[in-house]
Order: sequence, then C-alpha cells, then structure tokens
Amino acid sequence: MELNVSTRSTTGYAVMAIAGEIDLYTAPRLQAEFARLLENGPARIVIDMSGVEFCDSTGMNVLLSALKRMRERGGQLEVAAPRPAVRKILQVTGLDSVFTVHDAVPAELLTDQSG
Repeated sequence: MELNVSTRSTTGYAVMAIAGEIDLYTAPRLQAEFARLLENGPARIVIDMSGVEFCDSTGMNVLLSALKRMRERGGQLEVAAPRPAVRKILQVTGLDSVFTVHDAVPAELLTDQSG
C-alpha cells in the first residue's frame, strides 16, 4: 500500500493530510515529510488522518518523534479525524492522552484555503 502525504501551510500552522498505511515501509517517507515541514517552522501542525487505514507502532513512533520536536520548539502537533482502527491504537497505547485528538480537522483551519 502506498502512502500519500499532502501539506497545506499558512502563516503559523500547517495541515498534513495522510492517506494509506503507515508501517515499517512507509514510515521513513512520513518522517522525511515531517522533517521538511518542521524546517518551515509552523507553530501548529494538525495531522488529518481520515485517509489512514492502518498505522503500526513504527508509524506511532514517527508521530511521537514529531510531537517531541514540536514541543521542544513550543509548538503543537494534533491528530484529526482518525478512523476507528487508528483511534483504537491511540486508545490502547494511551497515546490519545498524549496527543490532542480531534474528531475532524478544526474548522478554523479549513476556512483559510490559501497556501
């Protein structure tokens, strides 16, 4: 399964939409996307996971690493719209209390379509 990542950035925040499966094989691509995005320095990143069908521990580790890097800079990394299978992984691992998890991408981030 392929991993598709698209990012829409505006001043101060970015929305990263991920689709496909995040696993041992696709995690390096996601990690590279985070590294590129973090260079631009948004204060808030929301990860739209509505298209993620599967995420294993490798994928969760990539998300945790990105969260740590954001927090070190005083920023926020949030998860939005995880499918039931991904939400269950977040709950079972306790990561739903580590990440801010939204049922959908916050509306204020959808209104500005520039970028």
